[in-house]
Amino acid sequence: MKDVPTVSGSTAGIPYTVKLADDLAHHWLADEPASLGGANRGPTPHHLLLSSLGACTAITLSMYAGHKGWALHGVDVELQFNPQGRPAQGGNEIRRRVGLRGELTPEQRERLLEIAKACPIHRVLSGEIRIATSLARDLVPVAAPESRT
Repeated sequence: MKDVPTVSGSTAGIPYTVKLADDLAHHWLADEPASLGGANRGPTPHHLLLSSLGACTAITLSMYAGHKGWALHGVDVELQFNPQGRPAQGGNEIRRRVGLRGELTPEQRERLLEIAKACPIHRVLSGEIRIATSLARDLVPVAAPESRT
């Protein structure tokens, strides 16, 4: 069985600030802005969701172009969550704009746009998602990362 990506989160002390850690020893924070009672010490959950799609898009396009030997020198991604408010028909909308830097043909640019729509996180977000939630008594709070000196 493949490794299962795992993230843990804990709150303590600062309202709405969440310490996050993953199984690869990365640590980061999530929070809410001060206007919502948070400390604004990290991205909001919506920003973290968008960052997952943005990172996946940029990485996927870079990998694809690299395998093809295309002259892609950089990828820029801008994402917005419900940019015009929550859609009247329900659901949510993510607007993604992709900039491609490099000497690419129009056909290569069009192909990279199609590849962006197939990045793994795009497929997760646009497919069916089932979330199994249960109470746990054995979770360990996320500790602050060790300093790297």
